[in-house]
Amino acid sequence: MSENTKVTAKQTEKKKFPTEFIDLPSKGWFYPEGHPLASGQVELKYMTAREEDILTSANLIRKGKVIDTLINALLVTPVTYDDILIGDKNAIMIGARILGYGKDYDIDYKCPSCGETNKLTIDLTGLNNKEIDFDAFPKNKNEFEFELPITKNIITWRFMDGKSEKALEGELKGLAKFASKDGPGKDLTTRLKHQIVALNGNRDTKAIREFIDNELLAQDSLKLRNHMRESAPDVLTAFNFECESCGYTETVDMPIDAGFFWPSSRT
Repeated sequence: MSENTKVTAKQTEKKKFPTEFIDLPSKGWFYPEGHPLASGQVELKYMTAREEDILTSANLIRKGKVIDTLINALLVTPVTYDDILIGDKNAIMIGARILGYGKDYDIDYKCPSCGETNKLTIDLTGLNNKEIDFDAFPKNKNEFEFELPITKNIITWRFMDGKSEKALEGELKGLAKFASKDGPGKDLTTRLKHQIVALNGNRDTKAIREFIDNELLAQDSLKLRNHMRESAPDVLTAFNFECESCGYTETVDMPIDAGFFWPSSRT
C-alpha cells in the first residue's frame, strides 16, 4: 500500500465520526496557494476514548509528543502537526477541547497577592482570534522583511510552524545539557535563529547565527521581536482575574498544554 493510500484510508476512517470545521486565526493567508489550510479552516473529528489514551500515554508524555500526536489523530483535513502555524495550532487545540469536553474550562488559580485559590470557569467559545492587518503581508507566503531601526539591516523572517517549533525545542534541550547553572539561558537568541531566514538577502545559516550572537543590538532585537509578536496570528487567551478574597486584579494568560484537555474532574 502506498503512502498516499495510507493517508486516504486514515482520513476515511476519521470521517466515520462527527466532525466540525474550525476557523484559523491566520485565515489561511500565510499558507501556499493550494495548501489544504489556505481555505482558512480545518476539519476536526470529535475526540473519542482512543484519543484519551494518547493524553495518558506515559511514553508520549516522556517524549513530549502528546500534543502533536493528539492533533494528528483528530485532523480530518489532510495535513499534519508539522504543517500548522503555531497560532493556528492553538485554535485547533481549543476547538479539540470544546469537541472533546465542552466549552467550559474549569481551572484553579492561586491569587499571587493573598495566596487564596479561586475556582474559575472560562467559556472557550468566547475566545476571539487576534486582529491582524492581513493586507500588510503578501498572500500565500510565510516570509517577511523587517528593517532594523538602528543598524538598518534587512531581516527576512517567518512564522513558526509545528516543524520549526520541534526543531527549536530540540536545540534548546541540547543546549540545556551543557549550560551552566549560573549562566544565562539562550531561549531568546535560539528562537530568533529559527525564525530569521535571511540577513540582507543572505540565507547562509552560519552567517545569520553569527549575526544574532555577536552583532544584533538589543534595541533592534526588541523591535524585531515586538514586530513578530504583534504580527503573528493567534487566539487571544488572556482573561481578567479578580480574586474573590482580596479583590486583587491582573490579566492572566490561559495555559494551553496537555493538561488543558482534561476536565477538572479527572477519574
